[in-house]
Amino acid sequence: MSGPQDARGPKAVARFLRPRSVAIIGISTREGSAGQVILQCLKVNNFKGDIYLVGRTNESIDGRPVLKSPDELPEGVELAVFALPAAAVHDAIVSCARRKVRSAMVFAAGFAEVGDRATQDAVTSTARAAGLAVVGPNCLGITNNVDGMMLHMLYAREALRGIEDGVAFVGQSGGLLGHFQRAADGRGIPLSYVISTGNEAGLETTDFVEFLVEDRATRVIALYCEEIRRPQEFLAAVRRARRGGKPVVLMQAGRSAKARKAAQSHTGALIGDFATMRTQVEDAGAVVVSTMDEMMDLVAILQRFPTPPTKGPGILTASGAYVGLTNDFAEELDLELPELEPATLEKIGETLPSYGNYGNPLDTTAGFTPAMLPVVTKALIDDPNVGMLFISFPINTAIPVRAFNEGMAHSPKPKVMVALGDTWQLGADVNEAVKESPAVYSRSSDRMLRAIALYTKYGRSLARTRVAATSSSFTGLPSLGKGAQPEWLGKKLLAAAGIRVPDGDLARTTDEAATVAKRIGYPVVLKVQAAALPHKTEAGGVALNLAEESTLRAAWDMTMRNVKCAAPDVSVEGALVEKMSPKGVELMVGAKRDPGWGTVLLLGLGGIWVEALGDVQVVPGNADEAQILDALGKLRSAKLLAGVRGAPAADVDAVVQAVMAIGRLMQAMPELTEIDVNPLMVHAKGLGATALDVLLVTD
Repeated sequence: MSGPQDARGPKAVARFLRPRSVAIIGISTREGSAGQVILQCLKVNNFKGDIYLVGRTNESIDGRPVLKSPDELPEGVELAVFALPAAAVHDAIVSCARRKVRSAMVFAAGFAEVGDRATQDAVTSTARAAGLAVVGPNCLGITNNVDGMMLHMLYAREALRGIEDGVAFVGQSGGLLGHFQRAADGRGIPLSYVISTGNEAGLETTDFVEFLVEDRATRVIALYCEEIRRPQEFLAAVRRARRGGKPVVLMQAGRSAKARKAAQSHTGALIGDFATMRTQVEDAGAVVVSTMDEMMDLVAILQRFPTPPTKGPGILTASGAYVGLTNDFAEELDLELPELEPATLEKIGETLPSYGNYGNPLDTTAGFTPAMLPVVTKALIDDPNVGMLFISFPINTAIPVRAFNEGMAHSPKPKVMVALGDTWQLGADVNEAVKESPAVYSRSSDRMLRAIALYTKYGRSLARTRVAATSSSFTGLPSLGKGAQPEWLGKKLLAAAGIRVPDGDLARTTDEAATVAKRIGYPVVLKVQAAALPHKTEAGGVALNLAEESTLRAAWDMTMRNVKCAAPDVSVEGALVEKMSPKGVELMVGAKRDPGWGTVLLLGLGGIWVEALGDVQVVPGNADEAQILDALGKLRSAKLLAGVRGAPAADVDAVVQAVMAIGRLMQAMPELTEIDVNPLMVHAKGLGATALDVLLVTD
C-alpha cells in the first residue's frame, strides 16, 4: 500500500525517470500544445510502455482513445504528465491519487513563484499522502540519456541511450538547464540526465542527489538551486557522494538581497543565509560555483578527471607576458603554482633554447621547435610537485596539439589545453587533433585558470584529514533566559568555557561600582547593563579609562542619564565595572545557529570594521585548528595579526582556542542561537586574548 514514504527518495525518482506507463493529462488536438509535444516525445523515443490520453476532445488522437477524466485511468500508472493550467492541477492530483498513479510531472506555472503557496501546498499534501511523487510545478521536463527517454514541454527530440560516465544536471530553472545542456553538447560532454525540478512541490533536489549518488551512469552531479528545503538530508547526500568519489557542483542563487527577491518570485524559494549554506555544503564535500562559466568549465574538467589534485598546475606557454599575467592572476585566485624540481628544470634547459629563463609558468620562448614540445610537456607533467598540466598556447595548426598530446598521453594527471586567440577560427586539422587529445580543451585561459583554482581547492578539501572536535561538558554555566542576554551574563558563560574576560563584576549602585573598581584596580571601564540594550555605545552607556573614584561616580550618573534618554523603556540592571584591557588587535569572533543548516563560526576584523569592511570568514561549527588558521589567513586584515609597523605578532593560537571554545559552547547548549564577541582583543604572542564585549542570543 502506498504512503508518504513513496512520494520521495531515490526509489520514487527511479519510477519517475523510468516509467513503464505514461498518461498525458490535458492533451488537446492543437498542434504544438504541451500535450502533443509530450506524445511526440514518447513516439520519437520509441516508448514501449502503455500510453493513456486524458482530455476534453471527443476525437481520438494518434489513433488512441481520449479519456474524459483521470478517474478513468487504470490503477497504478507510473507517470502522469500534466498539460493543464494551474487552476486544474489540484483536482487532477486528487483524481490521480485515487487511481494510485505513482508519479506526476506538472508543467504549469502560477503557484508559489507568484505568491500562491497555499495551492502548491495543497498539491504537495494531497500527493504525499497518496505516495504520489510530484515533479514541478513550473518545470520544463527531463532528458534521460541512460534509458533513452525525453519528456519536454517545448520540443520533442530523441534522447540518447546507454550514456556512461556522464554529467547529471538538476535545476529549478528550466531555462538555465537549457543553457547548460547546449553548452555540454557543444563541448562534447556526455550528459546522463537533465532534470528540471521547478518549484519542487514534491520531489526535491535532495531526492535526485540521493538517486544520482548510486547511479552508475553518472560521474558528476551538477545542481542549480534556489532553495534547498531539507538541508541536513542534502548534506548527508553530498557526504555520501564524496565518500563514493562522485563530485557535486552547486550553483545557488541568493548571494545578494536582489537575488533572494528574484528567486522568491521565480520559484517561491525562501532562501536562508548564503554564507552559512556555502560553508556547510563545501564542508560536506561539494564545490560551490558563482557563475555559469565556472559551472561549465569545472564540470568539463571533473567529467574527464573526477579525482582532483592537491597540488597546483604546471603551466606551459609561449609568452613571457603570459607568465607575468598568470602569476598575478594566480595570486588573486589563491592558486598555488608549484616550484619545479631541479631535475625538471635541467631537462627543460637541455631541450629549449639556452637564453630562456625557465620556471613555472614555463615560457618555451619564440625559439622552440615542434620537436621540443613533447619533451618539455612530459618533463612538466611528470614533475612530482605538479598536480596537473595547464597548456595555454598560440595554436595555428595541428602540429603543436599533436606534440602536446604525445608529451602528456602517458600521464594520468588532469590536463587542460587552451588555444589562444579567443574566437579566431581554427582549422579542421586542429579540431581533429583536439578531439584526440587527453586534455580538456578551451579557448579562454582566464576562465580555465578560475576553474583550475576551484578544482585544486576542491582536491585539497577532499584530502584534508579533520581532527575531530571534542565535545565538552562545562561546569559553572549561568542560567540563561530567552532572547538577548546582558553582557555580564554572557561573559560568565565565556569564562566557564575557558575564554578570558576582563576582571570585574556587575554593580547595581554607585557604591558597589566603587567597591568593584577598588578591588580590581584603576583604570576601569563602566558599561550600563540591560538585555534590551545590545548596542550600549550608541546609547551613551559606556565610559572608558576611568582613573579614580570621583570620575567613576560621575560616569555612572552620566551613562545612566544617557541610556534613560536614549532608551526610556529599557529596564537597566546596573553597570559592569571592568579592568581596562591592554591594547592589541581587535577581532570579531562568534557563532550562529541556522535552523536548517546548523552552526557556523565567524571571525573577522573587530570593532566597527566588521560592518564597515565586511572582512569576515565563515567556518563550520565543528571546525578544527587547521580550518580556523586557514580562515584567519584569508582575512584581508591578516597582516595585522603578523605584526605591522613594529607591532608584535598577535597571539593567533589564543584566537584559535577561543573560536573552538565558542564552537563547543554551541554544541553543548542547543538553546544558544548566536554568540558575538566583538571585540576579542588579541594581545602579543604568548599573552592570550580577552573578550571585551559579548552578545548572546537564545531561542
